[in-house]
Amino acid sequence: MDIATLSIFLLVAILSLLAIGVPLGFATGFLGVIVLFQKFGIPGIGLVMQRMYGLCTDYVLISVPLFILMASLLERSGIARDMYTSLNAWLYRLRGGVAVVTTVMAVIMAAMSGIIGGEIVLLGLVALPQMLRLGYNQNLAVGTICAGGSLGTMIPPSIVLIVYGLITETSIHSLFIAAVVPGLMLGGIYIIFILIRTHISPELAPIDRETYKDMPLSEKVFLVKGVIPPLLLVFTVLGSIYGGITSITEAAGIGVVGSLVIIYFRRELSMQMVKEALTQTFRAVGTIIWVTFGATILAGAYNLSGGPTYVAKLIIGMDLAPIGVMLLIMLIFLLLGMFMDWIGIVLLTMPVFLPLIVQLGYDPIWFGILFCINMQVSFLSPPFGPAAFYLKSVCPPHIQLFDIFKGFGPFIVLQLLVLFSVLLFPEIALFLVR
Repeated sequence: MDIATLSIFLLVAILSLLAIGVPLGFATGFLGVIVLFQKFGIPGIGLVMQRMYGLCTDYVLISVPLFILMASLLERSGIARDMYTSLNAWLYRLRGGVAVVTTVMAVIMAAMSGIIGGEIVLLGLVALPQMLRLGYNQNLAVGTICAGGSLGTMIPPSIVLIVYGLITETSIHSLFIAAVVPGLMLGGIYIIFILIRTHISPELAPIDRETYKDMPLSEKVFLVKGVIPPLLLVFTVLGSIYGGITSITEAAGIGVVGSLVIIYFRRELSMQMVKEALTQTFRAVGTIIWVTFGATILAGAYNLSGGPTYVAKLIIGMDLAPIGVMLLIMLIFLLLGMFMDWIGIVLLTMPVFLPLIVQLGYDPIWFGILFCINMQVSFLSPPFGPAAFYLKSVCPPHIQLFDIFKGFGPFIVLQLLVLFSVLLFPEIALFLVR
């Protein structure tokens, strides 16, 4: 079987297996083993197993379960509700203030955790009832929560950035620095959109004139304490990374200890909470590891078969300008993101695309930021956008999946706007690194 036929076979086979409900890790692993036996026999299996062992024993990979555990602990505490109350007490007079507060909370929570699902669920439990009670437009409410909740793909300590750095052997420290400005751009453009849209159409976001109107200034100042602990945790974890004091893994460990200390002094720490957080962590890490196993086998088999060289020649043969090649790759990411999870996309595509990117003279750090913005779009993209299903699990019954996806439209446009801005002006991501 030549490489062109093999490429078509693998594409059709993986889509077919996913369509009938086979988990991605098993689908890719099964296909990878078939290709290896067919083309290389037992020695091919040994080569791929060596690569898989090296990846799964990488010291930096320890940071993934630690950051997930940190997020799992924080989302079970009352920190999010305290932050929400504190910010609302100061911004309640602002048109669209609750949506703005939700976005600011999403930025802070993304910097505390780096994962998506729990953040969207938590915002759905805390912010959605308040917005619906005040009469906020339903589309604006669900779009704000899910777009803000997906910021965890971009804002350090993003798990997506960590895995991308591991797979591509790119400095995770540099990726974290490069992600700061695009991540804040995304949060900022959401807030600007909310303010402009609610100014043009005030009926979309009625002002809460009752809840905090009689609250004295001294009490508002006291409520600020709800924001201080999570901000201190964020500055400690990210500051230790950016300052070169600790590695990514050590900072993740500090984050877990810091979370436990904060929860302990809030008198919320219990064995039940720790047990639930550990269970969630094991499940999330188990999914990541199994997909890593399967995708590494398939990617290794395809690489040994000459896949990256074939794809590079195919794309270069289109006689596109370098920016045209980048646009084509971005389109491929957007299409894959509609049907596949980010972990599968990064493991399957980076061994193929990264050599081409380097050949064209582009920076892998910049490419990683573009990939993460793409994955943020994928969290909202129908028909399988995970953000919609996370929110649906906690939203009122009258809000259907179609209604949730309908609210994503303007925010997907904003994400694409930031994507093309970073694509056309790489210094947005790279100037802090350099």
